[in-house]
Amino acid sequence: MNSMLSRVRAMAETMATSPEPATARSAIIDIGSNSVRLVVYDGPRRIPFILFNEKVMAGLGASLAKTGAIEPEAMERGLRAVGRFAHLCQEMRVKDVRCVATAAVRDATNGSAFIARTEAMGLSVELLSGAQEAIGAAMGVLSGIPDADGIVGDLGGGSLELARVRNGTVEQTISLPLGVLRLPQIRAKGPRELERQVRKMLEKAGWRAEPNLPFYLVGGSWRSLARFDMQLTHFPLPVVHQYEMSAARAEQLTRIVSHVDKARLKQIPAMTGSRVPTLPDAAALLSVVVRQLRSTRLVVSAYGLREGLLYEDLPEDIRAHDPLLVAAEAEGEAQARFRGHGDRIDRWIAPLFPDDGSAARRIRRAACLLADVGWRANPDFRAERGVEIALHSNWVGITATERAMLGQALHTHFGGGMDAPPGLDRIADPGTLRRATLWGLAIRLAQRLSGGVEGPLAVSRLERSGDRIDLYLRDEDADLYGEAVERRLRNLAQAMGVKYQLRSVAE
Repeated sequence: MNSMLSRVRAMAETMATSPEPATARSAIIDIGSNSVRLVVYDGPRRIPFILFNEKVMAGLGASLAKTGAIEPEAMERGLRAVGRFAHLCQEMRVKDVRCVATAAVRDATNGSAFIARTEAMGLSVELLSGAQEAIGAAMGVLSGIPDADGIVGDLGGGSLELARVRNGTVEQTISLPLGVLRLPQIRAKGPRELERQVRKMLEKAGWRAEPNLPFYLVGGSWRSLARFDMQLTHFPLPVVHQYEMSAARAEQLTRIVSHVDKARLKQIPAMTGSRVPTLPDAAALLSVVVRQLRSTRLVVSAYGLREGLLYEDLPEDIRAHDPLLVAAEAEGEAQARFRGHGDRIDRWIAPLFPDDGSAARRIRRAACLLADVGWRANPDFRAERGVEIALHSNWVGITATERAMLGQALHTHFGGGMDAPPGLDRIADPGTLRRATLWGLAIRLAQRLSGGVEGPLAVSRLERSGDRIDLYLRDEDADLYGEAVERRLRNLAQAMGVKYQLRSVAE
């Protein structure tokens, strides 16, 4: 026994310290007006996962509105952060490190000195223009919400970028000196000054407002504002990506946040203390911008500039991949007992659901790709594990309702029964959850028949014949039809309100 443990430990150590990582890692050092951040990525190119994420609130742009320069203390804090991040990238063996700087360094009179000292550390700094910032943020939204059609607004410390996105492309862009670090000075001039300046800047830039479009929120201050609204409304899903609000909610939040105690704001999950002071100004700007643009609703994007820079570098064929399905396949492969065959499961159960539209088929396929993610959990908690993965994993390209569908399907598949887990009924209607329940029962049947491997599914099939489900097996495979398989087929048929029958492929 001890020798076996020794071999397992030795193998694990070899895997953890392999001289070459399984995939080429990449990193972005983002030198912003408010923060300096390092994000290290690995995994599928279309939707890489985050290995490491750290930010330092350097405040490079804090004094720009008054002095036009980066203050010495902020510069030293920012450079210390960059030095640490560069060192970490070496230790993590990151092959591709991209260092970008935005509005504060771009606009500061001593921005070139900051760049020179950064490059002395061996990093090459890309000083992004306002247009490049806008395009990067917009591409980030398209990476995480591929069907986005509206206006992207990226609020940083030094500037606000706007971009029109449609059909997977970025059209009109604009960069305005309206970052959260500049807003206090503008608002101090009077209650209507911000609105006047925004209107004037948009007119000068020739921005053509298109009424009734969604407005996609990018940037830490606006995401924090959305988290505040999620707490106010007791939203059951603590995931900010693709959280939606009405455009009118921006004005309401402006009034509410100005009267809320800062201590309460700091208690909100994922709300950093450094963001709290920016919320009143961020809310005021949002209210003004959506009023000027005549937007209809607000959609939060967790993806922004950094993700957009990665997405821009991808070939067109990889960009076209569905981010949810790519991520679900990677997660399924990583946790499966045997080589993943989620697509085979999906094709096997598809004949039972001919009425599923394209959006439903996509979520059903994701559920099939994740069909084996719960097996490592305690059997009594596999259903909860499935719900946890569906609701709280770092998926993109999926709405709250679709997360509920995915959670219900995995809950049922892993033996949680047909009732909805707590909270799902608040984000999806009963009919939608029932459809997902049937998917779960069908996946449960597929995994029991096959034992979790692909072969038995390749030589069998399901068919819906009127008021009956037919399971077809070859004569030589008839012994696969055990009592547990029949029980799961019966449960599925009863849930669908039909009969069931075992048939020979030869028939």
